[in-house]
Amino acid sequence: MTTDLLALLVGILGNITSSLVFASPLVTFYGIIKKRTTESFSPVPYITCMLSQALWTYYGIIKPKGLIIASISGVGFIFMMCYLGIFVIFASMPNRMYALKLLTLSLTSFVALFLGTFFGSHDRTRLTIVGFLCAINSVCMFASPLCVMKKVITTKSVEFMPFFLTLSLFANGGTWATYSIIVRDLFMGVPSGLGFLFGVAQLLLYFCYYKKIPKEVNDTKLCFEPVKPPSKGQQPSMEKLEEYPSQIQIQF
Repeated sequence: MTTDLLALLVGILGNITSSLVFASPLVTFYGIIKKRTTESFSPVPYITCMLSQALWTYYGIIKPKGLIIASISGVGFIFMMCYLGIFVIFASMPNRMYALKLLTLSLTSFVALFLGTFFGSHDRTRLTIVGFLCAINSVCMFASPLCVMKKVITTKSVEFMPFFLTLSLFANGGTWATYSIIVRDLFMGVPSGLGFLFGVAQLLLYFCYYKKIPKEVNDTKLCFEPVKPPSKGQQPSMEKLEEYPSQIQIQF
């Protein structure tokens, strides 16, 4: 099996795992549509993820043989824009304006970066600049899994860390880490490798605490927004799923 064929097969697998991760918030947004309110939902992680996917799409376009990267990143960008569109429709006016301002700022920044690098640098330099920014952006977004892990340890409950999402993120990070090794791409390798290691740590944490009795905690903003543990017999709110949005990205 040639290196190109192996990279293609692993890349296709990565596209599948990434698509599953991108689709994971559908339940949350279905709840928003059904309730016709965003409650305490925060758009910031999704705007950040949207910008990340825009950067990776650009990187995949200018990278030789980068179609695999560009295609799934483009899909992720569309997912994030759809989620943000739903947020804007159902958010209160102050939250709607806040989201639109951040979205405009993010898109303007990306357009400025695109124009500056596309017309102001040569091929190799352009690829290095964009790849470096992609890697830095992805690494910074790993603050979210650290927040989730801290909450699991604090509450001794895995209700804030859904198993199938955790497993998907683990598989996604591992797949793209493998892909980056095959194609020898350091910009992809560093964040995807970190994503894989975080996935391993989260799975270990899950198996350590999934049988533990949850510990009562106060509404402390440990991550992007407060999450109130449900009372006995109460269904978990969709807000708990919002501890994970910054990981809803391709981990490379």
